[in-house]
Amino acid sequence: MNRNKYCLRFWQSLPAVLLTQGLMAQEATGAADRQPLNLTAISLFILFVVSTLVITWWAARRTRSRGEFYAAAGRITATQNAIAITGDALSAATFLGAISALYFNGLDTMMLFVGIMGSWPIILFLIAERLRNLGRYTLTDVISYRFPDRKIRALIAVASLTVVIFYLIGQIVGAGKLIELLFGLDYLYAVTIVSILMILYVSFGGMLATTWVQFVKATLLLTGGIIITFLLLLHFHFDVEQIFKSAVEIHPRKAGLLAPGGWLHDPISMLSVGVTLLFGFVGLPHILMRMFTVKDAREARKSSFYAIVIITAFNMLAILIGFGAVALIMNQPEYHDAAGNLIGGGNMVVLHVARFLGGDILLGFISAVTFATILAVVAGLTLAGAAHIAHDLYGKTFKRGNPSEKTELLISRASVYAIGVLSILLGIAFEEMNVVFIANLSLVISGSVNAPVLLCALYWRGLTSRGIIAGSIIGLITSITFIILGQDVWVSVLGNAKPIFPYIYPTVVTVPVAFFSIWIFSITDKSAKAAKERDSFDEQMIRSEVGLDFQ
Repeated sequence: MNRNKYCLRFWQSLPAVLLTQGLMAQEATGAADRQPLNLTAISLFILFVVSTLVITWWAARRTRSRGEFYAAAGRITATQNAIAITGDALSAATFLGAISALYFNGLDTMMLFVGIMGSWPIILFLIAERLRNLGRYTLTDVISYRFPDRKIRALIAVASLTVVIFYLIGQIVGAGKLIELLFGLDYLYAVTIVSILMILYVSFGGMLATTWVQFVKATLLLTGGIIITFLLLLHFHFDVEQIFKSAVEIHPRKAGLLAPGGWLHDPISMLSVGVTLLFGFVGLPHILMRMFTVKDAREARKSSFYAIVIITAFNMLAILIGFGAVALIMNQPEYHDAAGNLIGGGNMVVLHVARFLGGDILLGFISAVTFATILAVVAGLTLAGAAHIAHDLYGKTFKRGNPSEKTELLISRASVYAIGVLSILLGIAFEEMNVVFIANLSLVISGSVNAPVLLCALYWRGLTSRGIIAGSIIGLITSITFIILGQDVWVSVLGNAKPIFPYIYPTVVTVPVAFFSIWIFSITDKSAKAAKERDSFDEQMIRSEVGLDFQ
């Protein structure tokens, strides 16, 4: 097939592009600033790309129908799906950002891990089974199963697409900066490479290729975490208590490293972080989409349970690495510049720890794993975005549920190309912007719009179309408003002295407001349509126990 040929052509040309552009970038840099290329990182990066493109070529031969493109026709096993979910959930923000946050801020940062881990029991016990039985490809399918109004499908699809795009921006910029730093490539080449690989994985291999890219990435990430943790424990003679004692002695805050208040100065700020991560992850479209890749609800539950175990285990390793990093590198001048700042920026802690413990070889491996982490998440986001455009907006909204399968698949692949081009443009536009703000915005919208609507649709008999529309719009407006009035925009961007909204994340307000809006607009809806929607709840939930076949 032609598309397979294009995959192989790119596979053959990519190593030359990387090495040529990397050497050109090195030559263009002054001798004093020149950093040697890490050949281990480049070799492993190329090996990962080649391996995943072979997977894509294999998957492309097995991806012909709509069900295969969006959900691998439900043929992914629970174990495979759990590892792929781990690949989706453990992004570079966890591997780089959260470990670095522990290094600088100490105990408070553990809320980042607690919030993420807290979302998975909700997915396991409240969402996985009904989501798989009521939906086909997207969370919009689940809402529309009970509320078939095209306006609702369009609204939820647009909100989900917004979440995907904002989340994608953060990943693309992070990938571009990482490749620029490690391989000496110009930022434009870096974001272009990431976007091209993303397009190849998703447009040719669909969900099957995306799943196995995430599977490989998660395996590498877990391996990297285990290796670093083992070497860290070996360095301290397997005395975990000594790791924390050393960290406390070295850190400027001393015992304050293990006390609250280093980052979150009041209980409401702490609650805001937990609520954002808990509800934000529950509503992430690319995470929920993975529930449709297994054959039935039982496999969906097993996937979620296995994912909880794997993600929790990795987060325990990450916490130990974060505190171990303080003990290992905080007082090491070779990892800091003349001003005392960490070389490469505040997110490079885990890479410096890898170099300390395993030299350039381990640094190269962890660098390649970090890139694989970003690339796998980007692929999942792109597929979710394409599904919302082609399936929800085109197929179910504009074509009223009667599109030809061939046309919908064509639009899906075209959407992947469009998202790829858009990611390059947005990656360039947001290169110097506060990427944390963009990532926060996606989680806040996900938690304030998608999660409340989904939970109410699955469990509340009194929900009505008017409640969904009002709650979604109010949740979206309040999210954006409070983010603008908060620290990230009101102070950092607009230059005001103090934020109007004082807490780190607005979800501590916007999530309750969204739930209240859904409730109040539903119970005050006395229309005949609302009465019919309430009466149909029991019948729909009974049907959900049977499940739906792939079409």
